[in-house]
Amino acid sequence: MTGLLLVEDDRTLRLALTATLRDAGFDVTATATGHAALRATAEARPDVVVLDLGLPDLPGADVLRELRASGDVPLVVLTARDERDVKLALLRDGADDYVTKPFDSEELVARLRAVLRRSADRAPRQVRAGALVIDLDAAQVRHDDGTSAGLTPTELRLLEVLTAAPGRILPHEQLLKAVWGDAYGTESEYLRTFVAQLRRKLRDDASRPRLVQTHPGVGYRWIGSPSA
Repeated sequence: MTGLLLVEDDRTLRLALTATLRDAGFDVTATATGHAALRATAEARPDVVVLDLGLPDLPGADVLRELRASGDVPLVVLTARDERDVKLALLRDGADDYVTKPFDSEELVARLRAVLRRSADRAPRQVRAGALVIDLDAAQVRHDDGTSAGLTPTELRLLEVLTAAPGRILPHEQLLKAVWGDAYGTESEYLRTFVAQLRRKLRDDASRPRLVQTHPGVGYRWIGSPSA
């Protein structure tokens, strides 16, 4: 059974979501504070985390960054704020997806399953690009100095899709659907944000790209070496 950590300080919503997620087949551990969430993540090692940003003890964004810094567990954020800049900041801070309150519980379950698929659906393949070694089977990307690129599951899935078609321009819509699912196709801000993060972690300069090339208004292309 898939282990899920739910972090929600509102007791009524926490109980309702716990019941819904258990009915959907998740093994739910529920906490109400940021400190409890960090402890539960270290102890229970959940497969996925649902994190509400409005916590009583710690800023939710700090908890998000701490969880992301400590591992690559898939993260879906619950937020009451609908501003574009807030959503983009969540993605930059390491969220794999977000759901804006009020939300439909079926939508949350669908998004959770989508991030879990992205985390698990990796081909047994290695890619070498200069000083970079990408091991999709082990879900690891390392630089030649031994340091990890620290990719999130969504970033790793995006990298997998790009490296599977070396030299070919992949349109925005195709990338969105391949990485996030068929329900996506117009969320170009998702793509721009994650490509920028991927480049930063791979040490690829957008002005002089060695790995990911931008084709404005069209899509992106992997120009690194296709294999080891």
